[in-house]
Amino acid sequence: MIIFLSIMTSFSLFAVIYHHVLYPMLLSWYAKRHPQRTISPTPRNFAQNSQDCILPTITIIIPAYNEARWIAEKIRNISYLDYPTDKLKVIIACDGCSDDTVEIANNTIQEALCSDTHIEILSQHKNQGKVAILNQFIPQYDSDIIALSDVSALISYDALLIAAKHFENSQIGVVNATYRLLTPSSFGERQYWDYQTKIKQQEATFGNSLGAHGAFYLFRSALFVPLDKDTINDDFILPMSIVEQGYHAIYDPTICAVELDYVDRRDDFSRRLRISAGNFQQLIRLFSLFNPKYKGTAFTFLSGKGLRITMPYFMLMAYIGSWLLINSPFFLFTFICQTIGYVVGILGVILPRVCSHKIFQIVAYLITGHTANFIGGINYLFRKLMGLLNRVHQ
Repeated sequence: MIIFLSIMTSFSLFAVIYHHVLYPMLLSWYAKRHPQRTISPTPRNFAQNSQDCILPTITIIIPAYNEARWIAEKIRNISYLDYPTDKLKVIIACDGCSDDTVEIANNTIQEALCSDTHIEILSQHKNQGKVAILNQFIPQYDSDIIALSDVSALISYDALLIAAKHFENSQIGVVNATYRLLTPSSFGERQYWDYQTKIKQQEATFGNSLGAHGAFYLFRSALFVPLDKDTINDDFILPMSIVEQGYHAIYDPTICAVELDYVDRRDDFSRRLRISAGNFQQLIRLFSLFNPKYKGTAFTFLSGKGLRITMPYFMLMAYIGSWLLINSPFFLFTFICQTIGYVVGILGVILPRVCSHKIFQIVAYLITGHTANFIGGINYLFRKLMGLLNRVHQ
């Protein structure tokens, strides 16, 4: 029994260290030796030129639900994008808004700077949810490229030109942007997203960029696969379904989407609970990506997303196992190290003003994320189990 417990605890400790330390180090080492090819599109300077005729047609679909705060800024931002107006169409799908989103949007598109851009405001009477909006609107447009974007995210002016240059490669199916926060809720959140940006860029050098961010990404319209109605993380499952078809998803750090909305700590935890449930769902639905035929993508999907889902369980097993084996000097050392880490994280959560040092904030954000990951995953499995039992009883 002691031998089995030692093996399980050691394996769990290795999984925790590998996911948080060794995997990022391996990605960094590999990325330095296999840098991504930079893209430099021909500058347009907002003027027509001879290259416009070869650019792909693009439709930007922007789902909107009660976005009165940001909708005007979003429309102005889209109107500033440097792309031929006859090749660009913008659809703002208002999903049963109960505020002034539709009215503000209609007024904004009348402004002089927005008048040259083809913008349609489509208002649904009943709120259906983002997935239903995507399934309904994406197949309606025959543009070469579909771009999806959140209302609260502003896009860099040359984003479409850079993406179009990538799509000249017929094997590119998805182009992802870099996600930035204008106002992070904490230092820990800022560090987390900086870390995620670096990881995503490095993972792309192994094979494909994993998932996307709803703030802004683009894909070939012909490759769209309708999403299941209960899809949670649509911005992961949609692009990865294109990777499953044999196309590449790339990550371009020069395409930027800046998040304007501010999320406080309580809302952030709720958001992370939902994302964590979605992570569990996508692990099940995209299980085929673990197939070795996907090469580097299979490796990064397992080391990144796969281990992220199971990490709370490995962390619990490592801590409890170290405590049970505390008579061993090695496991005593690991128990002390883990205890210090958890204490630092908990203090950063409950006393953020007192424990404001960046170490406290980073560890606190990390611990909070794994807690949300654990609860979100359990909730998803419980709901699936209850749904299955209900169908059996019916």
